[in-house]
Amino acid sequence: MTFGFLDLLHDDFIEKDRSRGIFFTQDWVSMPGVLPVASGGIHVWHMPTITKIFGDDSVLQFGGGTFGHPCGNVPDAVANRVALEACVQARNEGRDLAREGNDIIREASKWSPELAAACEIWK
Repeated sequence: MTFGFLDLLHDDFIEKDRSRGIFFTQDWVSMPGVLPVASGGIHVWHMPTITKIFGDDSVLQFGGGTFGHPCGNVPDAVANRVALEACVQARNEGRDLAREGNDIIREASKWSPELAAACEIWK
């Protein structure tokens, strides 16, 4: 259903596709000024899925997923950014985020103490 909502935000004309949550054909004439937002309990372990679903055009709202870091919100903001960049790089290299996502985050946490701490908190 999330992919159907993304289609509605990006495409001019959407054919009915119940598997994507689109229950009737719609002519939206596009909404280029709208960005999808990922929010509500997201943290570094969600980054592979978020990157796969939303791609590069989205807003990521971290609340508790940032403020819950044991060293404060600045280190967890760093952790979020490192996780995002690791996932984008892996995707651009052709890696499968759905299958390899956790490994990608673990690899990046080896050189980012902020990400390593966030991985431990949000395990």
